[in-house]
Amino acid sequence: MISVGVIGYGYWGPNLVRNFAESNGAQVVAVSDLRPERLANVNKRYPAIQTSTDYREMLADPRVDAVAISTPVCTHFRIAKEALRAGKHVLVEKPLAANSVEAFELIEAAEARNLVLMVDHTFVYTGAVRKMRELITSGELGEIYYFDSVRANLGLFQQDVNVMWDLAVHDLSIMDYVLPCRPYAVSATGLSNVPGKAENIAYMTLFFEGSMIVHVHVNWLAPVKLRRILIGASKKMIVYDDMEQTEKVRVYDNGITVSNHVSEEKMREIRVGYRTGDMWAPKVSVSEALLAEVEHFARCIQDRERPITDGLAGLRVVKILEAATQSMREYGQPVRLETSVAAASAGTGLRPIQEHTLPALQ
Repeated sequence: MISVGVIGYGYWGPNLVRNFAESNGAQVVAVSDLRPERLANVNKRYPAIQTSTDYREMLADPRVDAVAISTPVCTHFRIAKEALRAGKHVLVEKPLAANSVEAFELIEAAEARNLVLMVDHTFVYTGAVRKMRELITSGELGEIYYFDSVRANLGLFQQDVNVMWDLAVHDLSIMDYVLPCRPYAVSATGLSNVPGKAENIAYMTLFFEGSMIVHVHVNWLAPVKLRRILIGASKKMIVYDDMEQTEKVRVYDNGITVSNHVSEEKMREIRVGYRTGDMWAPKVSVSEALLAEVEHFARCIQDRERPITDGLAGLRVVKILEAATQSMREYGQPVRLETSVAAASAGTGLRPIQEHTLPALQ
């Protein structure tokens, strides 16, 4: 049984504590937060958990095997690095760090100590996203043409990050998990409708080798809540709507056919045909993704395996967000991404995670 401490009991911290408490492989032994009134809520609901306003007490506690960090983005690097230096395995709320230099330093610190570093890309652990990856990797969809996502709501304006670093993280982590290739450049535009605040609406385009493209729209100032992804491909297409209660993933046997055998006399004629077939909704798990995630974290620690959403996955997302932020400042000028990431796993005792080792989602 892995003993876990949770740092930060604001918006996401209570969800972490609850899911760790309900998991099979871990138990919460300590919670830290700067606000005593929040700790009073912990003591009321979980009287056996030790609480403190100083997270360093948790890091010095030999009972604590791992920590989950749910604090503002600007503090992720400092707290995570202290935890790794203290010999604790670390789960960090998204995004992993405020920039790629910090993210890479955390990866190196974890690898040097053979510790598990995992980022909280929660949607990767949903049954819907896992089903999309399964459909893509099986080849059932054919060649992927586009990945188009929108994530909008009348949202909570963050104090230390813009809307891309808050909301687009989810779609970028899904993209990183389900698509078979990586982008080479990104373009982004956005603006703030509130003086003195970070951008609350943004549009991001990611470019890939070949014919695939990704578009991400995020918005804190929308009249309705939208969480939708469209994936278009040569054989079939997917609509993933996280707001749907039952049919979160729908697969459409729709598409186009392009004639490759056209005579010279007919070169000016339209060569595209349209295909409309059936729609089906595969069965996907609706179990809480965070529970699967924390159990995956505990098992990776126990079995010395590398998490699916490891530090490198977090680094890839942070690199895209960095480039998108630069592009936004330059009014949408495309910014090239570094396609090579140093093999930070060299010398580690962690084994690559296998797909079948994910917790079964019922």
